[in-house]
Amino acid sequence: MTEPNPFLDFHATKMLHSAQGKELLDIRFQLEKGQTLAIYGPSGAGKTTLLRILAGLTEVNTGHILVGNDTWLDTARHKHLPTRHRAIGFVFQDFALFPNLSVRQQLEYALPPPAKATGTSPAAEAPPLIDELLALMELEALQRHRPGLLSGGQQQRVALARAIARRPSLLLLDEPLSALDDEMRNKLQEYLLKIKQRYHLTTILVSHHLPEILRLADTVILLKQGRIETEGPPTTIFTAFQPPQPQPQSSAPITLPGTILAIQPSGDCFLITIRYGEAALDIPVTAQQAALLTVGQTITITFNASNLSIT
Repeated sequence: MTEPNPFLDFHATKMLHSAQGKELLDIRFQLEKGQTLAIYGPSGAGKTTLLRILAGLTEVNTGHILVGNDTWLDTARHKHLPTRHRAIGFVFQDFALFPNLSVRQQLEYALPPPAKATGTSPAAEAPPLIDELLALMELEALQRHRPGLLSGGQQQRVALARAIARRPSLLLLDEPLSALDDEMRNKLQEYLLKIKQRYHLTTILVSHHLPEILRLADTVILLKQGRIETEGPPTTIFTAFQPPQPQPQSSAPITLPGTILAIQPSGDCFLITIRYGEAALDIPVTAQQAALLTVGQTITITFNASNLSIT
């Protein structure tokens, strides 16, 4: 029995110009429909370039992009679908809203062109879709406001709703929450989860924020110098490290700052995934202890020869 084709099949090569000189970007991956892929890596690794290639905004030397039954790029056949014909929703970290349009008008502007096959116009279906998005993103009371009257979090919710109004095959998110504080970031992550559950969008998220990746992504790719260093489930990728081991003869503890990446039930207890420096580890805690902790919280990990504790 043959395996079904992936929804997204991507391969691209392109010469990058970095601070270290010329580097060849060479990335190949596949993604199933409805999944969220996170792209993680240092600055200059090629994360945003990858999104721009998908959007048709950056040319490549060689490669192909197959989305469902559509070919967006095939350099061997000299095919390059223009950006305007690609079914994408692109959300940037700087919102990029039209200053002269109200919230509702932003969403209406993003509606796709009339459907040719049926002869019906999505504009005729617009009110239900627009109203649904306004309700989902809790923007109904703000729908007549222009961006200048909105907070950063409200503007980003509008940007997300506008991207979905295009009914995209791919939702591309370029660090969309990086300009927000931790509290607002956590709230916007909730909206992204709602979007995923409601619309089953295939999503590619560029992020440096590990709690965000663990919360939102089904799979993650680690990029380094334009190449995939490793890929897999985020809980596997970011917990494949060991904590420092104190010497048995030493009574001096090792104290390190850490960030809580995930809190998950495990039998009669909870596992707290903690990131410290470039490493991560899982620590079992009781339900009472877990109730006092939140994802994204900064804590202190203390190691000694006999036990481990967090505060």
